[in-house]
Amino acid sequence: MKLAEALAQRTAAVRRVEQLRARVVGSARYQEGEEPAENAAEVLAEAGKVLDELERLIRQINLTNSTARIEGGGTLTDALARRDVLRMRHSVITSAADAASGHDQRGTVRQMRSELRILSALPVAELRARADVLAKEIREVDTLIQRTNWEIDLLEG
Repeated sequence: MKLAEALAQRTAAVRRVEQLRARVVGSARYQEGEEPAENAAEVLAEAGKVLDELERLIRQINLTNSTARIEGGGTLTDALARRDVLRMRHSVITSAADAASGHDQRGTVRQMRSELRILSALPVAELRARADVLAKEIREVDTLIQRTNWEIDLLEG
């Protein structure tokens, strides 16, 4: 199985666990004299099986990520960490640019000359340019990760 397939299975398992959780909660109590919508104990047992499978998948994915070498050097785990930090960095830079440009302030228009002007403490154009460079880096790292996910076989662990 390819790593990408395991990642899709992990996503499906997480979704399934959430559905089962909601079903357990919905059936955990019922009114005396009524029948519950479904057997909460059976649904809870099914959730346990799906969670066991999810744990196995996560272990295999993590093992694969930590050993799989990627183009340009490093492991897939290194690339994932890089992408996560690039996304955070991009978020901080774009938030700073938005704040400095007044984008986050609605209706702050000077009515009279005697009112104090609001000045930007940061170079907005430079921040936007940095954000564009970061967005490009994120796309490149993400493309590398996605390609590797479809090329690498999931390790048994």
